[in-house]
Amino acid sequence: MKRSSLLSHSNIRHGFFTRKGGCSTGIYASLNCGPGSDDKPENINKNRQTILSKFAPHATRLCGLYQIHSNIVHSLDTPWDDDRIPKGDAMVTRKKNIALGILTADCAPVLFADPANGVIGAAHAGWKGALNGILENTAHMMCREGADISKITAVVGPCIAQENYEVGPEFLENFPDYNQYFIPSREKDHYLFDLKAFCLNKLEKTGIGYIEMLPHDTYGDSDNFFSYRRTTHRHEKDYGRQISTIMLV
Repeated sequence: MKRSSLLSHSNIRHGFFTRKGGCSTGIYASLNCGPGSDDKPENINKNRQTILSKFAPHATRLCGLYQIHSNIVHSLDTPWDDDRIPKGDAMVTRKKNIALGILTADCAPVLFADPANGVIGAAHAGWKGALNGILENTAHMMCREGADISKITAVVGPCIAQENYEVGPEFLENFPDYNQYFIPSREKDHYLFDLKAFCLNKLEKTGIGYIEMLPHDTYGDSDNFFSYRRTTHRHEKDYGRQISTIMLV
């Protein structure tokens, strides 16, 4: 598990979990927390309980979303049922003892907190969500819930590094105003996209007070992280998802 010193407060618990420490096997080894994978449901449930136990004795529930690469943010007042999980890519809450969990396998997990005002958030930022405002929308929702933008901390967790994020010209066309986040790759008319720096820029523009970007590369570190792109390159049939969580106590 990776942590940020910026989120180390007496009323905050958080963790960017790796793929280690679970019960899944094979390509899902071992802490696969993604219900969308073809891993055994009992293994996924057990792994998610392992995550929840890391937040004991306070944690009562682990809540996630049906992630769809959108800019949709949900305010969580009471935990939703497992069979009625809302679609979206970020959550915000003032409720204590409920862990917010974001699943990733190359996209950026971003954890937010205003410990002074007791508001937290968690977002899933792939390129499409980041481009369309998921990070800004999360910060704005936190402010509607009572946060102060200047007191919010946002930490970008482990995601794919630029050196491993090659894209074609059709991808670049989505970013007409952001050419600075692309460098040429070895293949003609292809580029390397800096998702981490792009998320950082989006966060900085919101006026958030404190921002950090963790250095880990999900594609390059197969021992510690699942990676959708690495799985594709290896022609594996499926992939696991790691989870990043934050909770108020």
